Amino acid sequence: MGLTIFVGFDLPIEILKVSGGHLPYRKEAFLALGLILFLINLRRSIRKWMGIHLIMKVDKFSWNKEVSSERKNRIVVYSLLESFVMSVVAYGLYTISEEAIFPAIGLVFGGLDGIIFLVYGISRKAFRVGITSKAVILADREVNLIYFSGLRKISIHQDSIFFDYIKGLQLNFPSNCIAENEKDSFFENLKSQLDTDRVFITTRKD
Repeated sequence: MGLTIFVGFDLPIEILKVSGGHLPYRKEAFLALGLILFLINLRRSIRKWMGIHLIMKVDKFSWNKEVSSERKNRIVVYSLLESFVMSVVAYGLYTISEEAIFPAIGLVFGGLDGIIFLVYGISRKAFRVGITSKAVILADREVNLIYFSGLRKISIHQDSIFFDYIKGLQLNFPSNCIAENEKDSFFENLKSQLDTDRVFITTRKD
């Protein structure tokens, strides 16, 4: 954005003794920035779609349910907001300077992918939480994997479920993604996948 402003308004860059409109290699810089944005969004997109593909194989899970209505509403709001911001920034970049076309394309790709992913996820009921013999998986806007290997303790604090591992590692999982009427079955199934002699589990909120 800073580069676009300097180039688009031909502002002086004192340290380089040149103005933005005459900055050398600016096209190459825009291309590089565009590729970086595109690759970041592509990597995130691949991870999200792979997560959805995995969680939809319901028969592979010992427990697999749709996320709660509260979580679903949050997914819709955040996804639309994110795509809107990306689109507005992309439009702003291109309006200020047409040379910023590559970063704008990278952002538009991320925005469109977010909308397509949201529509698919809602229509196919693909935003889900699942438990396998090896991990808990949450697949919605992001993919959250909580493996059981090395796990020592599970506890609830406010709206998060915390997983404590050996060597001080701690991961957390949003408990509000599970519908209230499904939480008992979630924890029962979770316990059935673990060695309770080695893993301490408390479902009491602190």
